[in-house]
Amino acid sequence: MRPPREEGKRPYGRKDDADRSSRPPREEGKRPYGRKDDGDRSSRPPREEGKRPYGRKDDGEGASRPPREEGSRPYAPKKDFGDKKDRGERKPFGEKRDFDARPSKSSRDFSETDKPERGESAEGKDENGLIRLNRYISNAGICSRRDADDLIIAGEIKVNGKPVTELGFKVKPGDTVKYGNKILNREKMVYLLLNKPKDFITTTDDPDERKTVMDLIRNACPERIYPVGRLDRNTTGLLLFTNDGELAEKLTHPSYKIQKVYQVDIDKPLADEDYHKIMEGVHLEDGLAIVDELGIVTPDRRSLGLSIHIGKNRIVRRIFEHLGYNVDRLDRVIYAGLTKKDLPRGNYRILSDKEIIKLKHFV
Repeated sequence: MRPPREEGKRPYGRKDDADRSSRPPREEGKRPYGRKDDGDRSSRPPREEGKRPYGRKDDGEGASRPPREEGSRPYAPKKDFGDKKDRGERKPFGEKRDFDARPSKSSRDFSETDKPERGESAEGKDENGLIRLNRYISNAGICSRRDADDLIIAGEIKVNGKPVTELGFKVKPGDTVKYGNKILNREKMVYLLLNKPKDFITTTDDPDERKTVMDLIRNACPERIYPVGRLDRNTTGLLLFTNDGELAEKLTHPSYKIQKVYQVDIDKPLADEDYHKIMEGVHLEDGLAIVDELGIVTPDRRSLGLSIHIGKNRIVRRIFEHLGYNVDRLDRVIYAGLTKKDLPRGNYRILSDKEIIKLKHFV
């Protein structure tokens, strides 16, 4: 058993059996361990200013070298790779671009006549209701106002039968503006979709003062818009309104074959024989009625889905009535690619730009 270690002594002995506590304290400024020459730095003389502290191989000092002459190279002479002309001229990376020649954004996208003049509203109308010709053309959906200026300068726009080439020309209410053979509408084009409920007739004015679809959209927009086609009083579903007469004419013309999809509820199950008759075409008093598709929606065969492009009056009802069925419910769910998704019965909404482009794609 080892004896207890005395305070201040190391627990294990050293080779010389000495402990540190017996060593004398180190004098200040001296290194605790000796050097090979047993000297310390404090005894060295200070280095003279401008001389290198260590010797070189030739035992020379940098301070003893003469200063380098200005313009001379401190190392070996420059190697001669030949005359620069012999190596050929450096090829440019490309033509230097003149960035100052680029048109600014304002000059590219706008023209001077786009700026509202004193006394004009934001719509370009002055206090007398006049509107600048380029804005009139733009509102008609022909092109931008900048492009409209080009049409005016080229003399392609006529007002009341006379070509106009003045950029600041203003159109009065009642003036007739033509681009080629097309008469331009000064109003902004509006496209509105209504989910029509029952008991409303499709007309702009009724002498018997019955409820019309115009009552449902009375406060929709300041422009005067009209229904495209028609739905019966008891038929529900999608009905399009617009002031774009050219588009409305195309949507209602048979040659464009605009698709319409209906959900049809009949009073009794549809027989297989009648199903095939409808698909082959039904002969009515005004000609053959052909449907594009016919589907059975419910197991009782009383709810059907029908796709058709014919736009004749009451055509769907007349097809089923001809075969001895009564139509209890008729709802138009798709019109020219437009659906009634998120559009409750009796409500309307303005078409988005994407929907307008899609709609015009059909014609």
